[in-house]
Amino acid sequence: MAALNSTSLQDTVVKTESEWKKELTPAQFAVLRKKATEPAFSGKYDNFKQKGTYTCAACGNEVFTSDTKFDSGTGWPSFFRPISKRNVKEVKDRSMGMVRTEVICGRCGSHLGHVFDDGPKPTGLRYCLNSVALGFKKAE
Repeated sequence: MAALNSTSLQDTVVKTESEWKKELTPAQFAVLRKKATEPAFSGKYDNFKQKGTYTCAACGNEVFTSDTKFDSGTGWPSFFRPISKRNVKEVKDRSMGMVRTEVICGRCGSHLGHVFDDGPKPTGLRYCLNSVALGFKKAE
């Protein structure tokens, strides 16, 4: 699929784990490719207040905007709606002895975090993401 525009899903990114490991920091690789979780209150975007667009740190896909970010008090950046349901995918996660919904990048399949149903209106959702899995483009 060709790129539609800056906020639409772009061409799928497929790389080997070895290629990802060379391109990402060890912390990014652990979270984005191995589904680790950064410690609560440790990420740079938890208390971040600038206006702009959050991207997947692995491929640059635009996933959330600052207009949908809120302070959940959990220690991770939280959003109530993605830019598009095509830019992020939701996948059942049965790890750690529980059933959750994992949030992955719709472009490269990297792990971003999880989504829960305890968020604010209008969606009631809390997309709880890892800062290390995100990049940021400041609004102009």
